[in-house]
Amino acid sequence: MAKKDNKKDDKTEGYGAEDIVVLEGLEPVRKRPGMYIGSTGPEGLHHLVWEIFDNSRDEAMGGFADHIEVVLLPGNRVRVVDNGRGIPTDIHSKTKVSALETIMTTLHAGGKFEGKSYKVSGGLHGVGASVVNALSVFTEVRVHRAGGIHMQQYERGKRVAPVKKVGTTKFNGTIVTFEPDTQIFKEINFNWNQIVNHLRQQAYLVKGLKIDIIDASGYEGKLKLDDVVYMRDLGLEVPSTSFYFDGGLVSLVRFYNQHQKPVHKNICYVEKEADEVTVEVAFQYIDDISSRELAFANNIYNPEGGTHVTGFRTALTRRINDYARKGNYIKENEENFTADDVREGLTSAISVKLREIQFEGQTKGKLGSVEARGAVEKVFGEALALFLEENPDDARSIINKVILALRARKAAKAAKDSVLRKGALEGLTLPGKLADCQSNKAEDSELFIVEGDSAGGSSKQGRDRKTQAILPLKGKILNVERARLDRMLESNEIKSLVIALGVGIGDVFDLSKLRYHKIIIATDADVDGAHIRALLLTLFYRYFKQVIEGGFIYIAQPPLYKIKKGKEITYAYSDEEKIAFLGKDVSLLEVAEEGQDEAQEGTEEEQEEQEEKANQLIRGSAVKLKSPKISLQRYKGLGEMNPEELWETTMDPKSRILKQVTIDDAVDADKVFDVLMGEDVAARKSFIQSNAKMANVDA
Repeated sequence: MAKKDNKKDDKTEGYGAEDIVVLEGLEPVRKRPGMYIGSTGPEGLHHLVWEIFDNSRDEAMGGFADHIEVVLLPGNRVRVVDNGRGIPTDIHSKTKVSALETIMTTLHAGGKFEGKSYKVSGGLHGVGASVVNALSVFTEVRVHRAGGIHMQQYERGKRVAPVKKVGTTKFNGTIVTFEPDTQIFKEINFNWNQIVNHLRQQAYLVKGLKIDIIDASGYEGKLKLDDVVYMRDLGLEVPSTSFYFDGGLVSLVRFYNQHQKPVHKNICYVEKEADEVTVEVAFQYIDDISSRELAFANNIYNPEGGTHVTGFRTALTRRINDYARKGNYIKENEENFTADDVREGLTSAISVKLREIQFEGQTKGKLGSVEARGAVEKVFGEALALFLEENPDDARSIINKVILALRARKAAKAAKDSVLRKGALEGLTLPGKLADCQSNKAEDSELFIVEGDSAGGSSKQGRDRKTQAILPLKGKILNVERARLDRMLESNEIKSLVIALGVGIGDVFDLSKLRYHKIIIATDADVDGAHIRALLLTLFYRYFKQVIEGGFIYIAQPPLYKIKKGKEITYAYSDEEKIAFLGKDVSLLEVAEEGQDEAQEGTEEEQEEQEEKANQLIRGSAVKLKSPKISLQRYKGLGEMNPEELWETTMDPKSRILKQVTIDDAVDADKVFDVLMGEDVAARKSFIQSNAKMANVDA
């Protein structure tokens, strides 16, 4: 019996009450930040901005504010200003400190629980501001309220000093400045476009709200912010933009369709309340095969959808099928349109506002409120039925679009099944042009997609055969932006790539079967190479988005120049690096270098003269050369590199430069693909003309 007790003691040894850790205050946030902001990567970093902005936006939704300013400051700081009521600064009865300090340093503390101060808000958990504070090395809040300015600063969630009055004011509102903590975020790099796109959506969603966005992160002068409310009043010459819309979701849909060809003229729109849920929906079909679905709950963007999206899809499918059968577009013995059929080419925006809102997680990516589904289904279903009856021309165009989608789906399925029956996409036979690696572990394997047989030959010779596979593609692949699956699989180049990846395509796609966990696009550094890279990214975005989202796609950056000085060899990856190495007179030096071989064929005196000229050109530059003999080689393509050069610069994991491809803003990426790869010539021309000055094209 004693032995049995000893065994129990052995099992429990080292695990007692003293091993139970109790995290206090904001410690849980710093210990597990991903639970509160999703990740500590770029998305989590930007989530900090959204949390502070959402508090200001909630003031606007309640009718207490109409102007918000978001500013990127030097030193990775962000400043958010609103002209709302201002955070209360009086002493809280329970915490015995100011309400401001309570909100900023206590989880689940805020004015949104009882529904008295805010009828509708984006966050009801009371953690947003305190989470941002916890994950910031510096936070400062200035409250303009009741004629006084009160201020408090914090470091990593802990107050530096009590709230103090620092001045008087005629303004009402709150100013929050924070600097993310480098102990939490490995890389702090705010994306201007991502911030602009997100806040543009918010401007559409809150009618009458003005939003200013200013990028002063690169400003080198002194900023005196203590005496200013809105930085726009300073008149700084820095990038900025402003948004103000009265059209609501109709304006939002029109914005996303501005470069597209609408299938029908009128945008279907409804705004109505049902079961204490305010529902607002707008949609329009365009001549495209992809859909864009923008979902919002209490003005929070829900990229993963939720119950309101489910209600929208249900009503859309049912009402369109009802109208099609009533109009004899669908015969009695024919099947109904599927949800995918009715959503093809659809741009839609769904917004709900409700008092007691529930999200699936703190990041609010998906709405969980059950009542939202029924409300959207009811309101939108009735509005859509009325829209189709009152707009017969629009209805006819919509039904014809859906019928086309149904036929294409059936044709694509038949073509795909035919291909699959032949085993073309089951990976039974890898393409002959693929030089596969020896490793059968996907996590250790890399696939280099290179341009042409010449680059393929050098890559195959220079690679690490154990882990690196090479797939050369001949010419420019098919533009898949508007291509159906059946036509796409007729392309030998695309078929070879699909087989090499191993994941299948369409309904049989399986990410777990991916054969390489690094898929590296290595194209030439010229216009054709950039075009091929864009075509490949379009292919991955349209048909293998999960591969991008998984972080498996990379772009290689080969060098542009090989600079040889005596026995020393240097590679330059940009013109700036070349100039930094050779000096400002590099253009004159190149002329001399291009004739170097001819010069060497002359007399010894002529050679010495040539060398002296070269030496004079680089004299005084940052690099002092003992030998004037310099050779400069401009790589137009990977095929110009020998295997050793290619390995050293582009393929060796120790020295190569790779850029991981991510989808920070899928909607914006989708829009760019549409413009560049679509059929609207005028839109593409306009885009190219507008962005031509930013391009760096080698002759």
